[in-house]
Amino acid sequence: MIRFGSIKFLGSIFMRLTSANLFNTLIGKGKEKIKTFKGLILILILAVLISGCGWMLVGGGAYEGYKVATDPRSVGVQLDDAIITAKVKTKLLEDPITKARKIDVDTVNRVVTLTGLVDSEEEIRRAIEIASSVPGVKKVVNNLRVGERGVKQYLSDKEITARIKAKLIADPELKALSIDVDTVNGVVALTGVVENEAQKERAVNHAKSVPGVKAVVVNLQVKRN
Repeated sequence: MIRFGSIKFLGSIFMRLTSANLFNTLIGKGKEKIKTFKGLILILILAVLISGCGWMLVGGGAYEGYKVATDPRSVGVQLDDAIITAKVKTKLLEDPITKARKIDVDTVNRVVTLTGLVDSEEEIRRAIEIASSVPGVKKVVNNLRVGERGVKQYLSDKEITARIKAKLIADPELKALSIDVDTVNGVVALTGVVENEAQKERAVNHAKSVPGVKAVVVNLQVKRN
């Protein structure tokens, strides 16, 4: 859940860092270098706020940092996608019908993917409507389902996600890969950008190889040259 106190704190750090003379000294005087570095910082801050600070400070933080650094998308596109994700998540939090903590939001090249278990079909329709209303969104992919999961299944899903992420990072053919992995009741959703069809196939095969995976939903886009 997004914590507004955390937003204020991290925002102040970002403003101080980007306005400090030391920043220009460390990065260099090139405006493009400074702009790129600022963009990377902002993307990481948005990732912290969207994902939850506690998770980002442990294993998730390293994975998110890895994704930002190796993402095939430009920094500008990553930043646009991160802003869209933050806006969608905020609107879901503010809406009385949707339970945002149950809905994972991913944006790749302005295509928003919603994943999770919700309480009703009405909530699914409302979540799609909210995501579609955010400026810049080209398309909304719905992976939301009506249902519940117990603590045992929740922990199993977390373990599956962690194992798949580890396989993706360890694969030398996928070093430049940026893929978000979500698991709900054993169904894995892969969302992100790959360099080619071969990488896409490798990622899917890695996901399918993990014990406990019932199905793999593929929302991977092949990078345009």
